[in-house]
Amino acid sequence: MMPDNQQVLAAFLAEVKPTQQLWALQDKESEDWVVLDSLRYEETEVMPLWSNQALAAKHCTEEWAEYIAAPISLADWLEFWVEDLLADNIILGINWEGQADDLEIGLPELTESFVDIEDLKS
Repeated sequence: MMPDNQQVLAAFLAEVKPTQQLWALQDKESEDWVVLDSLRYEETEVMPLWSNQALAAKHCTEEWAEYIAAPISLADWLEFWVEDLLADNIILGINWEGQADDLEIGLPELTESFVDIEDLKS
């Protein structure tokens, strides 16, 4: 991982650790989550994730106006999300901004980082 990407991931994890949650965009009615074509990799889908509600919510405009910033606990992520995302071969966009240089990371690497910061007492 490039140094800038390491900084992006470290900042993301530092903000997720105390809250034990990450944020994604969820359709208000269907409860589907935003997954889109990767800007970096052909024939790959990416699920944008954010470290706080404000970062996620600012994307609830235009084509995603019907979406809300929704929290996902780290415990739920590790228990319910990983298997499905792996099966669908989806990668993750970290504090995604829709730019070609956004950090897109594989699920195994991100999950390993989440395991390291998960607070098992909660």
